[in-house]
Amino acid sequence: MKTTETPVPPPAESGATVYKTDPHAAAGHRPAGRRKEGTVLNVFSHGVLVIWAIMVVMPLVWAVMTSFKDDGSIFGSPWSLPDRLHFDNWSRAWTDAHMSDYFLNTVLVVGGSLVGTLVLGSMAAYVLARFDFPGNRFLYYLFVGGMSFPVMLALVPLFYVVNNMGLLNTIHGLILVYIAYSLPFTVFFLTAFFRTLPTSVAEAAFVDGASHTRTFFQIMLPMAKPGLISVGIFNFLGQWNQYMLPTVLNTDPDKKVLTQGLVQLAVSQGYKGDWSGLFAGLVMAMLPVLAAYIVFQRQVVQGLTAGALK
Repeated sequence: MKTTETPVPPPAESGATVYKTDPHAAAGHRPAGRRKEGTVLNVFSHGVLVIWAIMVVMPLVWAVMTSFKDDGSIFGSPWSLPDRLHFDNWSRAWTDAHMSDYFLNTVLVVGGSLVGTLVLGSMAAYVLARFDFPGNRFLYYLFVGGMSFPVMLALVPLFYVVNNMGLLNTIHGLILVYIAYSLPFTVFFLTAFFRTLPTSVAEAAFVDGASHTRTFFQIMLPMAKPGLISVGIFNFLGQWNQYMLPTVLNTDPDKKVLTQGLVQLAVSQGYKGDWSGLFAGLVMAMLPVLAAYIVFQRQVVQGLTAGALK
């Protein structure tokens, strides 16, 4: 009977180092324990994300679905689909509840304050991030401190200041207050973003004879577009949903914004509240926010991660 002999590998040369290799590692395989641990962690993280998505999406879907029901269906079968689409809820909310006027006032206030906040905030943040001068850090920490100051403590003195300036119950007065309210966060966010931009581009512009103003508006500001969009979305959300400031500073019925209009629509008829019209108005106020985030979603992510990636 023949026996099979296992060939013996030749001895290594003198001074050579012999390395032992794992066949599983060479083939690109991970140990079974690590694969199992990674699978469990992946399933857990995806499960948490799915639960979070359901918690966020379900109220929005329910609000849209309820806006097409009548009042009887809202209380009789709140979780069922509408028997038919009641588009008259939307027309009633838009005309009878004056949501069109509130929507226009909100667009004027938020549009003007958003432009003013981004222009003033980007200019202040650029100076604080790029220039060294006495008091630089003091001004920066002053803006940071403004983020931690509760707006409720400033309502009474703010009311008297706006009233003495003759800006009470005016659109432009509310715009100025919104700008002052949003500047601390804008300067804090954009200062960190401007510090991540390369200085060589600005230095090349100065060598070519560009002024500081031209360098900022034509070179540095376009480079900061992801950061501007990100902070603009956050300011848009905060200003669009602002209720406390317009309630104190804007009591004129003809100049009320959407948040005030929704509250008035909810309490105007007491127990005979127009619930279907209220949900229709709620969806009207919600749609611009969702549309803005969907359109600029990629820019928001780029702006939030730009400082970490550079």
